[in-house]
Amino acid sequence: MIVAVALAVRLVHLWSMRNSPFSDVLLGDARSYDEWARQIAAGDWIGQGVFYQAPLYAYFLGALYTVNRSLTLVRVCQAVVGAIGCVLLGRATQHLFGKTAGLLAGLTLALYAPAVFFDGLVQKSVLDVFLLCLLLALLTGFSVDRTGRGTQAGGAHRRSIAAGAVLGALSLTRENALIFLPVVLIWIWWCFRSAAAGRVSMMALFVAGAGIVLLPIGLRNLKAGGEFHLTTAQFGTNLFIGNNPHADGAYVPIRVGRGSPEYERVDATELAAQAIGRAPSPGDVSSYWTARALQYIRAQPVDWLALEARKLRLLLNATEVIDTESQESHEDYSWLLRLLGHVAHFGVLAPLACLGVWLTWDDRGRVWLLYAMMGAYVLSVLAFYVVARYRLPLVPFMILFAAAAMVRVHRVLAIWTPAGAMTAVAALAGVTVFCNVPILSADTMRAVTYQNLGTALQEAGRLDEAAAAFERALILDPDYAPARNGLGSVRRQQDRPSEAIAHLEAALRLRPDFDTARFNLANALREGGHRAEAIANYEVLLRRMPEDLGAHANLGVVLAEEGRLDEAIDHFRRVVVLAPGTAKAHYNLGHSLLTRGDLAGAADELSRAVEIDPQDVASREELGSAYLAQRRFVPAIEQFRAAIRLAPRSAGDHNDLGIALGSAGNFDDAIAEFRAALGIDPSSAEAGANLKAALAARPLAGHVP
Repeated sequence: MIVAVALAVRLVHLWSMRNSPFSDVLLGDARSYDEWARQIAAGDWIGQGVFYQAPLYAYFLGALYTVNRSLTLVRVCQAVVGAIGCVLLGRATQHLFGKTAGLLAGLTLALYAPAVFFDGLVQKSVLDVFLLCLLLALLTGFSVDRTGRGTQAGGAHRRSIAAGAVLGALSLTRENALIFLPVVLIWIWWCFRSAAAGRVSMMALFVAGAGIVLLPIGLRNLKAGGEFHLTTAQFGTNLFIGNNPHADGAYVPIRVGRGSPEYERVDATELAAQAIGRAPSPGDVSSYWTARALQYIRAQPVDWLALEARKLRLLLNATEVIDTESQESHEDYSWLLRLLGHVAHFGVLAPLACLGVWLTWDDRGRVWLLYAMMGAYVLSVLAFYVVARYRLPLVPFMILFAAAAMVRVHRVLAIWTPAGAMTAVAALAGVTVFCNVPILSADTMRAVTYQNLGTALQEAGRLDEAAAAFERALILDPDYAPARNGLGSVRRQQDRPSEAIAHLEAALRLRPDFDTARFNLANALREGGHRAEAIANYEVLLRRMPEDLGAHANLGVVLAEEGRLDEAIDHFRRVVVLAPGTAKAHYNLGHSLLTRGDLAGAADELSRAVEIDPQDVASREELGSAYLAQRRFVPAIEQFRAAIRLAPRSAGDHNDLGIALGSAGNFDDAIAEFRAALGIDPSSAEAGANLKAALAARPLAGHVP
C-alpha cells in the first residue's frame, strides 16, 4: 500500500510538470551533475581532480544514462527510489512502535510535499532520504534488549557491516552524515555493554562497512587530485558561506549575484588564489575559507551567535528555504504538489514530532539513538547554513516520532488531568506558532527560481525565454538585483543597448557591490560607444577586485580603442601574468605591441598564442603580419598559409599571403593569391591594386633572389 500511494503521488506530480519550463531545463547543481553523468556514461568513470560535489548521485545518473539520457527516465526511477524509501521508513517505525505506526510513517513520507518535490528534481536529495531510511531500518532492526541478550551474533554482525556501508554511501550524497558515525558507535558500546567482545566486534564491523565504501573514494581523490579526502573538498567553502559577516543563515553566494551553486567552486578557487598568490590545491581552497570563517567567529562572537539563532529559526520554520529552485515555483504547475503543500509540510510535521517525542519519553532507553542522531544532524546543519535539501534528512526522524504520536495520543487522552491537558495544549500551540510564523517571502523565493531559470535559458541561447523568466522574477520582486542584471545581460545580447544599460544601472543602484552587474554594464557601455563611462566602471571593478581577468582584458580593449595604447598594454600584460596559458591574453598583448611598433615583442606574444591554440586564425594572421613587418618573409608565408587552411574563404588572408610572396620575389604565386582574394571578394580594392603591381613587377624580376 505504501509503495502504491508514494509512487502514484510522485508520478501524478511528474505528469503535471511535463509542460512546465522546468521540465527540460536543469538549474544549479542539476546542470553540473548532468554534465558529470554524461562523462561517466561515456566511459570516464574516474574523472579528474578531487571531488568537489558529493559523487554518488553522479554515478547513479551515469548508470541511468548508459541506458538512455532521458530526464523522464531519471525522474521515474527516482519516483521508484523515493517510494521504496517510504517503505523503509515504515519498517524502521514498525520496529520501534508497531505495525500501525509503521504504516502511518510510510504514508506520511509518501504524501510529504517537500519529499515529492525533491524526488522530481534532478538532485541528490532522493538518495539522501532513501539511504537514511535504509540506515534507520537497519539500526532499529537490532532485536535486542539493553543487555544485548536475545541477539544472534551472526545476524547482528551482518547488520553492523551493512549499516556501516549504508552510512558510507549516505556520506557520499550528504557529507555531514559522517557525524552519525561516532553517535552510532557510542550507541553500540552502550547498548551491548553486557557482551564486551561482541560490542567491540560490532563497532569494528560498523567502521569497516563505512570504510569499504569511503576508503576507495579517498584513494581515488589521492590518485586523481593529489590529496586524500574521504568524500569531497568543499568543507571550508560551505563553512564560510554559512559563517561570515554577510551571512543570513541561508545560502548567500561568495560573489554577489552568483546565486546558482554551480559557480561556487570557480568563485571559491579564484578568490582563494588571489588571496594566496598562487594556484591553490582543493585542500588549500578549503583551508583558506575555513580560516576566514573561524576568523569571523572569533572576531564577532555575538553576531555569530545571533546568526546561529536565525539558522535555528530557519531550520524549524515551515518555509522550505531555497538554494536554486523553490517548491512554490513548482506548485504553480503541479496541482497535487500545491494541495500537499498546504497540508503536508514541515509546519504540521514539527509539532506532531514534538508531541511524539513527549509521548515516547518512557521508551527513551530504546530510542535515544534517534534523539542523538537528530541532535547531531541539527548541529551539523547549523554549522553551515540552512536550505531545504539540507533539512530534508531530518524529516524521516520527525515522521517516525509523528507516527508514534498519532498512534499513542488516544491513550494519553484517557488519563490526562485538565491541568496537564491545558499545559500540553499550550506547549503544542507554542511550537506550532513558532514553526509557522513566516520568515521568508514565497514570492522572493519564486523570483530567485525564475532568475536561475533565466540564467540557464540564457546560457542555452534561448534568449527570448530567458528574458521572459527574468521579467517574471521582477514582477514577483521588482527590487531583486540579480534579475535586473540578468535581463540587462540578455538585452545586451539582443542588441538593445539602451534597455541593457537601464537594467544594469538599476541593478547597481540596488546593490552597489554587485560586481557582475558592473562588469556587464561596462561592457554594454563600451559596445554602445560610451567609452569614458565604460572605463570608469572597469576601474571601479578593479579597485574592488584587482586581479579580475575580464576587467583587465576588457579595459585594455577600450583603452586601445581610445588610443591609450601604453595603458592598454599594461592591462594586457597583467592578464598574461594572471592567465599565462590563455591564447587570447597573448593575442591581445601581441596585437597591441604590433600596433605600437614593437615588432619583436609582438612576434613573441603572438607565437605563444599560436602555440597555445594552433587553430586560432586571428593569432596566425597577426603573427604573419609581425613577421612581414620584420621582413621575415618565410615564416610570414608559413603563418598566412596556415591561416588560409583554417579559413580558406578569407580574402584578407589570401591578399596578405600574396604580399608576403611578392615581397619574397615569388610573383607568380603572389598573383595567384591576389586573384584568389578577388575571387572571394571582387570589391577588394587592396587586392586589385596589389594584383596590378605584381603583374607590373613580374617581367622585371628576372629571377627569384
